[in-house]
Parts: sequence; structure tokens; C-alpha cells
Amino acid sequence: MSQKTVQLVIGWLLTDEDLRLRFKERPRETLVELQQQGYELTPDEVDALVRSDPDVWPTLARRIHPRLQRCSLRPRAARAETN
Repeated sequence: MSQKTVQLVIGWLLTDEDLRLRFKERPRETLVELQQQGYELTPDEVDALVRSDPDVWPTLARRIHPRLQRCSLRPRAARAETN
């Protein structure tokens, strides 16, 4: 089990707007990409993250101070299409 990686991914989902948007659009594919980059996530961990309430990530992200956030560089229209 890779609890450290799970914690890292959760942190990224809460602080990285681009990752959060990609995860919302294509959750499983986004996590597989992270696995391909060398982040160790088990199939059960991927499944649990994919099955999580998709509204939890943006809701919690709004509660984190903006200085700790990584903002999206996507055009505003592209971001609006995913919300």
C-alpha cells in the first residue's frame, strides 16, 4: 500500500487546479498518468479515489488559502466548460 502517495495525490487535488480539472474530466486516466510517471498507487487506491465524491475536491480546495493553491493557466472559458 502506498499511503504516502495517496496523501500526496490528495494534496495535489486540493492545491493544483489543473490536476483537479483533469481529474474531474477523466479521473481514472489522470491517476493512470500519475502511475506512469512513477507514483505508486495500487488498483484499489485508484478505484477509491475515482469513486470519491467529485464535488469534494473543489469544495475543500476553496477552503485552502489561495497562497497555497496552484492556479490554472487554462483560459477561463476552458475552465468554465468543466464546471
